[in-house]
Amino acid sequence: MIVVNAKIESDVQSIAAMKDAINAMEAASRAESGCHDYTFSVELNDPAVLRITERWDTMDDLNVHFATPHMAEFQAAMGAHPPKSVVATFYEATEVDRPGA
Repeated sequence: MIVVNAKIESDVQSIAAMKDAINAMEAASRAESGCHDYTFSVELNDPAVLRITERWDTMDDLNVHFATPHMAEFQAAMGAHPPKSVVATFYEATEVDRPGA
């Protein structure tokens, strides 16, 4: 399993302006082969920070995702509302039982 955690520092107005692009990106990504989760969220204590959580079967699935038209469209929307910073971290993970289970 490949897990992606991304943090986008922006501003409230830009995040609101990107809402349609975010909705389209979530829906299209979730329909891709190998995608188990693709979720945007706004931090409760800092509404200018957008988080993205993704789970993919393989790195190949993720590479295909990066080449999709909806990724290009989302990148264009981000370009129209440039964030202050974007940091993405990629992990290869194995699911384990919850502690105490």
